[in-house]
Amino acid sequence: MLVLGIDIGSSSAKVSIFDAENGLSLASDFFPKKEMAIRVPHEGWAEQNPDEWFNHIQTGILSLKQKFNGSLADVKAIGITYQMHGLVTVDKAGKLIRDSIIWCDSRAVQIGDKAFHSIGEEYCLNNLLNSPGNFTASKLRWIKENEPENYKKIHKIMLPGDYIAYRLTGEITTTKSGLSEGIFWDFGNQKVSESLINYYGFDKDLLPATVPTFGIQGYLTKEAAHSLGITAGIPVAYRAGDQPNNAFSLNVLNPGEIAATAGTSGVVYGITDQQNPDVKSRVNTFLHVNNTVEKKRYGVLLCINGTGILNSWMKHNIMPEKFSYEDMNALASGINPGSDGLMVFPFGNGAERILENIDLKANIYGLDLNIHTKGHLLRASQEGIVFALNYGVEILRDLGLEINTVKAAMANMFLSDVFRQTFATVTGANLEFFNTDGSQGAARGAALGCGFYKNTDEAFKSLEKIKDVFPEKNPALLEAYENWKTQLKKIIRNNKSD
Repeated sequence: MLVLGIDIGSSSAKVSIFDAENGLSLASDFFPKKEMAIRVPHEGWAEQNPDEWFNHIQTGILSLKQKFNGSLADVKAIGITYQMHGLVTVDKAGKLIRDSIIWCDSRAVQIGDKAFHSIGEEYCLNNLLNSPGNFTASKLRWIKENEPENYKKIHKIMLPGDYIAYRLTGEITTTKSGLSEGIFWDFGNQKVSESLINYYGFDKDLLPATVPTFGIQGYLTKEAAHSLGITAGIPVAYRAGDQPNNAFSLNVLNPGEIAATAGTSGVVYGITDQQNPDVKSRVNTFLHVNNTVEKKRYGVLLCINGTGILNSWMKHNIMPEKFSYEDMNALASGINPGSDGLMVFPFGNGAERILENIDLKANIYGLDLNIHTKGHLLRASQEGIVFALNYGVEILRDLGLEINTVKAAMANMFLSDVFRQTFATVTGANLEFFNTDGSQGAARGAALGCGFYKNTDEAFKSLEKIKDVFPEKNPALLEAYENWKTQLKKIIRNNKSD
C-alpha cells in the first residue's frame, strides 16, 4: 500500500511516498529549495502565510510525479506532521484572517507569564503541566488584545497541521495532543482547560472538534485531489506535531526512550509516564502520540530555537556564495575541538524557553582577530548549538529522565561529523541513527491510522539503524562547555540588569 507523508516545517515542506508493505521510502522532495521566508513585522515576531505551506506541498507532490516510478493514484492514505505551537485563524467562510503567528514568535511572552501567576502557578503546573508561556493560547490572547477586529472575525483557530488537514479534507479538526501543545489541555481533568479559557476570555467554540491522532480524520476532497493529482476520497489518517512525530518516526514510544532532532530548531524529546513538570517551564510536557487513558505517555521537550537557522545564517551571510553545507562541515572539521576559545551563543531566533523566555539574541564571544577564521566561526556555531542543547539536557536529567541513548535521523545538523561527535561527547549519550525522517514518520502513522498496520511492531519492522556514534574522551571539549556555560550565566545576568 502506498502512503503519502507530509511534513510542514518552517524552512520547507517535505513530501514522501512510502510503501507500507515493504517499509520503503520510494520518493521524496521538498520545497522551497532555499529556506522558506519568515516574515518579521516587528522585532521578536515571526509569521508565515499558511497558504504558502500548502502551495509548497502542492509543488512537492507534482515533483514526486516526475521522480516516482509509479502512479500517485495508488496512494491510499495521508499522514501529516507540522511545526508546533503556531496559530492559524479562519473566518466562517474558512478563509485566512491573517498570517500564522508561528512557533518562534515572542510577542506573547509577557501575556503568558502574567497568566501563569494570575491563573495560579500550582494549577498551571499540576493541570497544564506548563506555564501558558509563549504558546498558542497566549498568541490568541495577543490577537484579542491587539487586533480586536481580527479577533471578532475568528470562527475557528487551528495549529499549522490542522490547517493543512482542513485544506485537504474541508473539515476543521484538531487532536488532544495538539490541544496540549497549545496549552489548552487540562491533564488533571482530561479535557479542555476551562480555567485557561475563562481567564483569557475565549469562546470555547473557537476550538475545533478533536479527532484521534491515529485514525480517520477526514477524506480528501475533489478540489484538493484535483490540485494535488491524487485520488479523491482517500483518508487523512494521522496528524502530529513535528517533535512528537520525530519521536514516533524513530519508534520512541515508551518511558525512558529519547529522540533528538536538529532542524531549524534543535530538540531533545523524552518519553515518560509521570506528570513531573519543570517549575520554571524551561522544558515542556505534552501528550505523546500514543497516550491513552490506560497507558499514559507524555513527551518532555527541550527546544533551542537557534539551531539550523544559525547554520543557515552563517551560510548566507558569512560564507562565499557557492559554499554548500557540506563544504561548511568540512571546514569546521579542520578546527580544534573547543574552537580555540571562540564561543557562539545560538539564541537569536526569539525567546528561548530553556532561558525562562529571555530573548537573549545571538552572541559571539572571545573573537581573536589574529587566530580565528571562518572555520572557527562554523565550528564554534555547531559547538554552541550542542552546548545549548546540553544545557537543556541537564534540566531533563534533574527532572529524572535518564539520557543514555538518543535516537535521531541522519538529517539536518546531524549530517555534520563535528555536530554528531560533539553531541555524543558533551551529553555523554550514545547516538543511534536510523533510516527515517519526519515525512516517513507521518506516512507510517497514516498506515497505522488507517489499519494497514495492526500495531507499532508491524509499523517499525523495517526501521533500520544505520550508524552509532559514541562519546569520546575529550577533556578540551568538556572544558570548553563549562567555559561556555559560565559565560552564558554572565550574559544572562547582564541581560537582566539591563
